[in-house]
Amino acid sequence: MEIRDPIHGSIYLSDGEEAIIESVEFQRLREIKQLGFSEFSFPGATHNRFIHSIGVSYVAGLVFDSIFRAYPLKASNRNRFRQMVKLAALLHDVGHGPLSHTTEQVMPELSKLNIKIYQEQGVDQNRQANHEDYTIKFVTDSHIADIIKKYYSDIDPLHVACLIDKELKCNPDVFTDGIINFRPLLSQIVSSELDADRMDYLERDSYFCGINYGKIDRDWLVQNLTLHIKDHNAYLALNRRALYAFDDFLISRHHMYLMVYFHHKSIIYDEMLNLYLGSKEAAFKIPAEIEKYIPYTDYKLYEHLDTVTTNEWAKRISERKPYRVAIELHNQDNGRVENVRRLLTDAQIHSIWASSQVRLSKYHQTISENDMNIYVVDQYDKWDKPSPINNATQIFQKYEGSRMIDRVYVAPENFDQAKKILAEQKY
Repeated sequence: MEIRDPIHGSIYLSDGEEAIIESVEFQRLREIKQLGFSEFSFPGATHNRFIHSIGVSYVAGLVFDSIFRAYPLKASNRNRFRQMVKLAALLHDVGHGPLSHTTEQVMPELSKLNIKIYQEQGVDQNRQANHEDYTIKFVTDSHIADIIKKYYSDIDPLHVACLIDKELKCNPDVFTDGIINFRPLLSQIVSSELDADRMDYLERDSYFCGINYGKIDRDWLVQNLTLHIKDHNAYLALNRRALYAFDDFLISRHHMYLMVYFHHKSIIYDEMLNLYLGSKEAAFKIPAEIEKYIPYTDYKLYEHLDTVTTNEWAKRISERKPYRVAIELHNQDNGRVENVRRLLTDAQIHSIWASSQVRLSKYHQTISENDMNIYVVDQYDKWDKPSPINNATQIFQKYEGSRMIDRVYVAPENFDQAKKILAEQKY
């Protein structure tokens, strides 16, 4: 099967991959938009997680081929590893709920999903479920699991799930070639600071939003991805000559958060939806049964919101009457925001405070020995020992601080009054 994709061109799918994407479980992703409410700011951003997931699988295949082009894997392992990582990439988003992460607050208790793998492995289920739990349910205990077993006799659904969820236990022999365990590397292709997911969504979101922030040198990054073996474990590595492309990759993603994912209109719609879903009159709840979950898409949520007549927030979403930004502050202390809200409260103007924070990378945090580092290797200087990527570039020091955007929103009917009050007062 061939798919024409505006980002990657022709994408060819195997019979098993075609069977997966034709399943009702995967087809529901056509009705889950990649960027949620962002289409209200960027009208072209109506792309969905269906084509994104196919794109991630395609990129994962490119990354795998680049990494292993000269590595002497056994032929049977090469084919199996490649297919496993492509399936994990294809299915990594299959459990997403309506409007992506926003509706996770109305998901059921995890134990109600009855995920057999979790039960067998003693996973603590005393918490609320999230979209990743639904993903594991789809992969290991649904029609998709049956498809994997039918088309790939040497791949178990658990093997695919273990590349999506690094915490799941799996027989290490499944990912071993010789004495080397390749599970860390294969997992990093699916999810890491330099994974196929980010490579696809940065280019795709940039394209459909009609902006330039997410442009990256994907070809150069992919060509220079390799592996580093430490203590018989294989990890993702990058040739030093592509380090500046990695810096640009991180900065591009950083700017996408600041300019697109944290756009003021997307944020306020998320806030209003949160207010509705957290209210007593909210009747929208995510079911635990996987068959009932399949119809729960963006469109089902919008249809529900259209029927709500008693809740202000649901009505504002369905009628497209969001609160407006009265003031936006960058990297300011909370005292200024609190002063703004006090001024508005004194004037009997209701406000919503939304705070958006982003850091360049998780590598600003302390990385333990057990974490999966990405390494930098030098193909020309053999005396230069491989080192974790956060030690090989100054980008993390240059972008050490987090970026904070605080916004105070008011109802559109109070906007002019709020702006006048703030213009006349110090805050």
